[in-house]
Amino acid sequence: MHDLVIRNATLIDGTGAARRIADVAVDGSKIADVGSNLGPARREIDADGLLLTPGWVDIHTHYDGQATWDPYMTPSSWHGVTTAVFGNCGVGFAPVRRGSEPYLINLMEGVEDIPETALAEGIDFTWQSFPEYLDALAAMPRIMDIGAQVPHAALRFFVMGERGADHDAAPTDAEIETMGQLLEESLAAGALGFTTSRTVKHKAADGRYTPTLTAAEPELAGLALAMKRAGRGVLQVNSDFGAGDFANLREAAELSGRPLSVLLLQVDNAPDLWRETLDHIEQANALGLTVTGQVGSRPIGLLMGLETTVHPFVSHPAWKAMSDLSPAERYARLAQDADLRHRLWAERGEDGHTKWMARALERAFMLGDGNSPALNYEPAPDAAVAAQARAAGRDPFDLALELLMQRDGKQLLLHPFENYCDGNLDIVRTMLSHPNCVCGLADAGAHVGLICDSSSPTTLLTHWGRDRTRGEGLPLEFLVKKQTQDTAQTYGLNDRGVIAPGMRADLNLIDFDALQVQMPEVIYDLPAGGKRLVQRADGYRHTFCAGVETLRNGEPTGALPGGLIRN
Repeated sequence: MHDLVIRNATLIDGTGAARRIADVAVDGSKIADVGSNLGPARREIDADGLLLTPGWVDIHTHYDGQATWDPYMTPSSWHGVTTAVFGNCGVGFAPVRRGSEPYLINLMEGVEDIPETALAEGIDFTWQSFPEYLDALAAMPRIMDIGAQVPHAALRFFVMGERGADHDAAPTDAEIETMGQLLEESLAAGALGFTTSRTVKHKAADGRYTPTLTAAEPELAGLALAMKRAGRGVLQVNSDFGAGDFANLREAAELSGRPLSVLLLQVDNAPDLWRETLDHIEQANALGLTVTGQVGSRPIGLLMGLETTVHPFVSHPAWKAMSDLSPAERYARLAQDADLRHRLWAERGEDGHTKWMARALERAFMLGDGNSPALNYEPAPDAAVAAQARAAGRDPFDLALELLMQRDGKQLLLHPFENYCDGNLDIVRTMLSHPNCVCGLADAGAHVGLICDSSSPTTLLTHWGRDRTRGEGLPLEFLVKKQTQDTAQTYGLNDRGVIAPGMRADLNLIDFDALQVQMPEVIYDLPAGGKRLVQRADGYRHTFCAGVETLRNGEPTGALPGGLIRN
C-alpha cells in the first residue's frame, strides 16, 4: 500500500514533455510510480481537472536572515516553492566575526532593502564560520528545503576586516589564500555555491559600495581555484557587465571548472546590453563552459503605495510631518483634509526625489483596477499615470495621490524600471525562451518595502501560459520545466524538479483556471514590527514537500518536512 496516490491528474512532469492524464504514487519522501491503476494508498486525492507539477525550485532568493526565524518561508511557500536557494549577490551573514555583525546587517539593508531593526532583532548569530551557519540552518524544521551559498562580501570582510570594505585596499596574497581555504571548507560542508556582486546598484545603507565591486583578477582567480579544489558549487554573479567584466568572469569559470550563473535583465541606461551579455553566454557555452542567465518572468518594478518605502510624496514636508502617525491614522487625516491633499501635489519641491518621481510617473501604472482580481504586469504605455493625467488635463501627482487613496489607502502603483524599456515584455519572452536562460530573478525575501516578486513562479504560469494579450505566450509544459528541472539542474539538485519514480516527492496540485496572484499588501510581521510587502495566490490546492502536505488551499497544514540541502 502506497502512502499517497494522486489520481486522474493532468500531469506536467517538468521535463517539457506533453501533459498527460496519470496517477502518481508516493512512498515516504519519494515518488514511487507514475502511470495508472497504481493500487491502494493510505491517502488518495482525486485530481481530476487539476494540474500536477513538480514543486517550484527558486534559485535566487535572499532568505539568509528570514530563514533563521521563519519556518514558513513566506511569501514563497504560498506560491508553490518547495526549494529555495539564498546567499545570492555576494551578501549574507556568514562567515562573521564577533562584533562585525552590524556591518553585514548594514550591507544587507542597503543592498536588499531589509530593515536593520528586523535583522538585528531576528538573527541570533550563534555562528561564526559558514559551516556553523549551515548547522544552525539545519537545526530548524521548515516548510521547504533550503540551500545556502557563500557570499563574497561576508567572506572578504571576515578575512580583511574594515579593509575589506575599502575599495582602495587590495587583499594580500596571504589574505586571498585564507579566503580560498575558507571557501573550500564551506563548499565541503555543503554550500551550494559562491556568489559575488559587481554592480554599482549595490550599496550598504551607509552609502558605501558593496565590498566586492572592485575585487580584482588575482582575488577572483584565488577563489575560483578554491572552487576547483573543492570540485563543487556554482559561481553566481550580479554584474553591470562593464568593459571586460564578462571576460573576467568567464576566466574565473574556466579556472574553477564550475558552472557560472549571471543575472540577465534589461536596464534603461543600456537597453541593448542584455543582448550583448546573452551573446557572451552563448559563446561561453559553445566553448564547453556551463553558463546560465538568470531571468525574470515579468518587469522588475517598484511598488508604490502610502505604506511602502517609496512613493511620490515621501520627501514632502507635509508628509514627513505625519511620520509619527500610524498608517491608519495617516490615511484618515488625508481622507479628511482636502487642503492637505492639495498641498502634497500642488506645493511640491524641486528636490531630487520629486524630480525622479516626475519621470517615474511616465511609467507607473495602477496594478489593479479594483473591479477585477486580475493584476496587469504588462500594461500599455497609454495607461501610465502621467499619460492618464495629461488626457484628463490634470497634474500627474494629483492623479497619483487620488489613485493611492483608493482601497482605503492600500492601492499600489507599479513602476517597471527594468525589463520594460519598450513598454512591453517581448524581451522577457526572448530571455525566457533561450536555452541558456533559467528563472532566477524573483529576489524573494529582499526589497521588502519596494518589490514583491516572490510570486514570480505563479505569474510565469498565468501570464505566459494563459493570460498574455499583448503578444505571444509560451507553452505551459515549457514554463514548468523552466521553474523545475532547469532551475534544479543549474545547482546540481538532480533529485528534484521532475515527477518520475525515485525523484523527490515535491509536488503542486493546481486549479489552473483559478490560478492568479492576489494584490500585494504591506504587513508588519517582521521582527521589531518591521514592514514588508507580501503577495498571496489563489489556485494552489495542495503543495507537498518530501511527500508531506505542507499547504492546502494556500494555508499551511503545520507540517515542516523541509531541511537544509548540502552540496
